[in-house]
Amino acid sequence: MSEAHSADFQESEDTTDFQIVIPARNEEANIESLLTEIQHIYPDANILVVDDASTDSTRQICLALGAKVISHSYQKGNGAAIKTGIRASNARTLVFMDGDGQHNPSLIPELLNATRKGSHMAIGARTPSSHASVMRRFANKTYNALASLATGIPIPDLTSGYRAVRTDAARQFIHLLPNGFSYPTTITMAFIRSGYTVSFHPTISRSRKGKSHIHPLKDGFRFVLIIFKIGTLYSPLKLFVPLSITFFSLGLIHYAHTFITKGQFTNMSALLFTTSILIFLIGLVSEQITSLIFSSSEKNQLEQNQESEPNE
Repeated sequence: MSEAHSADFQESEDTTDFQIVIPARNEEANIESLLTEIQHIYPDANILVVDDASTDSTRQICLALGAKVISHSYQKGNGAAIKTGIRASNARTLVFMDGDGQHNPSLIPELLNATRKGSHMAIGARTPSSHASVMRRFANKTYNALASLATGIPIPDLTSGYRAVRTDAARQFIHLLPNGFSYPTTITMAFIRSGYTVSFHPTISRSRKGKSHIHPLKDGFRFVLIIFKIGTLYSPLKLFVPLSITFFSLGLIHYAHTFITKGQFTNMSALLFTTSILIFLIGLVSEQITSLIFSSSEKNQLEQNQESEPNE
């Protein structure tokens, strides 16, 4: 049985080829069957469960089944649990899975094989036949469409938490990842923005036992923010230029109408024109900030690689 880590973070001693990282909070109804399925495929699976301050027996169940466990002293969020797993692992590749049992472990070999063949990240993309509410399906389709538009490549599932990723690449963007549920959006867009190879592999998401930790009405504002994050994280100008053109066009239409009917240039026309210019300038500044963020990430990764090379 593996010893639990009582602190929020400790360096893991494993140096295996891959490690399965499962963020979990109050998943006693699902975690046992999930771990059993994984161990059926990989009897010696290296599993790290990051317990996000569960109040049930999630931690005890994982330990009894031989999984390593890192426990947060208080609830930090799904994204924070992922970051804890990234920091703690010495494995070459990480497989992220949710602890609610919706991800079918049978896809793990395919995801790992993709990373060995050149993908820096292999994502389990949920098919239309997957179990999901109507509201969640609509939200995911919206995210996928916007992300595909921003990147210029088809993205069938932006928010899937089921993925295999090269550890060194994941660490490059750990400072960008939020502590909440939108970490898949951030890391996917960051990988594509940096020119890493991302592949998608169809999978059917299963229904979960118990209630979901995501509440569409309560978290609606957060989902709206994700839409803006998609645009600003990848290419801000693709978001701000259309908005700028829209306000400029409205100003032009309003000016034409008032000039023809009243022979005046009104304050409203001036406001719309000014707003369009400001939005465009904000887009330019955001584009520069985004470029600086990613260039800084690449510089830090290069320095880490140089430090890790053995001294000759």
